[in-house]
Amino acid sequence: MPKIAILSDIHGNLPALEAVLAAIASEGVERIVCLGDVAALGPQPHEVVARLRALGCSVVMGNTDASLLALQVEASGVAMDVSAIESNDDFDRWCASQLTAEDVATMRAFQPTVSLPLGEDGATLLCYHGSPRSFDERITAETPDAALHAMLAATPAQLYVGGHTHQQLLRRWRDALILNPGAVGFAKDAIAPATLIRNPSWAEYAVVASDSGRLDISLRRAPFDLDALFAAFDATGIPCAQWRKGDWRRV
Repeated sequence: MPKIAILSDIHGNLPALEAVLAAIASEGVERIVCLGDVAALGPQPHEVVARLRALGCSVVMGNTDASLLALQVEASGVAMDVSAIESNDDFDRWCASQLTAEDVATMRAFQPTVSLPLGEDGATLLCYHGSPRSFDERITAETPDAALHAMLAATPAQLYVGGHTHQQLLRRWRDALILNPGAVGFAKDAIAPATLIRNPSWAEYAVVASDSGRLDISLRRAPFDLDALFAAFDATGIPCAQWRKGDWRRV
């Protein structure tokens, strides 16, 4: 049964990406699709884009990918004054400044959606970031059916696959399924009080397989080396490194 690995929201976390790639290497995955948001937030934006480029996998354009590309005119060739970081926009400018011209060309080739056949029965897997019509939209377990209809009805598929929320999800909508593989680089874990969010040190992804009308979907977690991520925070000069490191929960 051919297998497709679905990755999303790597966010510049190379140790997490490598953990996922190692986990899927031994299980016969024939294709990898990335649902975008590959470079922003983490300390290794260039390294992650370069790794995806080497893989040659299909990548969907995410909202933060588009934001970094929009900052390229401002960031290209300009050294950031880390002491002057005052906002998320400044933080994004640092991430954008780490991208090479080859990285930018790679990201500009990201697609709004990627459609793949599921087996030989005409079934389709449709990949996007937020929804098929916008990388900024969110699909959750609580999204009303009427809102789903507005987002999905114009693009028929048997399996809809998106990221953006950093929350794993498998939900039925009419005769289709909606899948969110979670986040490779920044999984979310709410801890009381409800306003407090921590990032557990695992990378989330999904594996999809289809054979003769049978659809198999598996939500996965792979532990990654949190110390390697922290070392990258310390070594790269990323703004607010200590604050970013404080968001993580070792598991």
